[in-house]
Amino acid sequence: MLTRRHIRVKVLQSVYAYNQRANPNIDSQEKFLLYSIDQMLDLYLLLLQLLVALQEQADNYLVISQKKHLATVSEKNPSRTFVDNKLIQLIANNSTFSDVIKKKKLDYWSLDGEYVNIILKELRQLEWYETYLSKKETTYKEDQDFVAKLFKEVIAPNDKLYDYLEDKRLTWVDDFPIVNTAIVKMLGKLSEKNASSLLVPNLYKNEEDREYALQLFRKVILNEDKLNAQIEGKTPNWDQERIADVDLIILKMGIAEFLFFPSIPVRATINEYLEVSKEYSTPKSSIFVNGILDKIVKEFEKNGKLNKIGRGLQ
Repeated sequence: MLTRRHIRVKVLQSVYAYNQRANPNIDSQEKFLLYSIDQMLDLYLLLLQLLVALQEQADNYLVISQKKHLATVSEKNPSRTFVDNKLIQLIANNSTFSDVIKKKKLDYWSLDGEYVNIILKELRQLEWYETYLSKKETTYKEDQDFVAKLFKEVIAPNDKLYDYLEDKRLTWVDDFPIVNTAIVKMLGKLSEKNASSLLVPNLYKNEEDREYALQLFRKVILNEDKLNAQIEGKTPNWDQERIADVDLIILKMGIAEFLFFPSIPVRATINEYLEVSKEYSTPKSSIFVNGILDKIVKEFEKNGKLNKIGRGLQ
């Protein structure tokens, strides 16, 4: 589920938090790094469970409407297109997914159903939802496209849902955009054959990625003076006290990858931190970061400090 960029962002946040503490402790911050990464999977599962809760709530609404004393024709014979959506039913009926929701106690929507109602109310006001309901039969692809649109245009941008998640777990605030993107990509691939592996994915691609997160964090913290020395003199118009805190950490992380991670290609490191700086720092940060890292790479190459091997030579 996690990409190396996600891991870099988590390490960036952890180094920043470590630097802000009056009495920082590397062991406790390292534990929090792993905890905050683990929370991303919980958020992923919770948002998928929200789709199931929306379908269940819509079904309950149909049952209640049909029992009205003066029910309208449409209430007596409502469209079941959404409540029979095949993709959402695939999620709801997957035992692997259901088991992990119970194990992690993530069925928040049964207690906080008002947020499900908020999403449903917004959905019912949309013209494309009415168009979808008007279809008597739908293919799996049509159901899939509808759910992806529902997630992208209604769930992901909902401010009240965002505030709710922030109140639930503070680490989810920064995870929300990353997890939303992962879910949208997953919804486009989901089928009966791959349901269990996509609905409950491995958090890390492999053990190497988990070790990478820990090593990157420690290398940046424990080599503070060495990394600072590499930056000095490379910013003629800026002293280090005037460089934005996030930019300075990004530079140190990039230099740490040059020096201590021989299998990571130099260009991959620079490209990744350019993207991170665009997302998490100032508008001009990417140009600044690119210039400094490029200058440092050329110096390392000249002095023989780059010891790249295997894939790192690419």
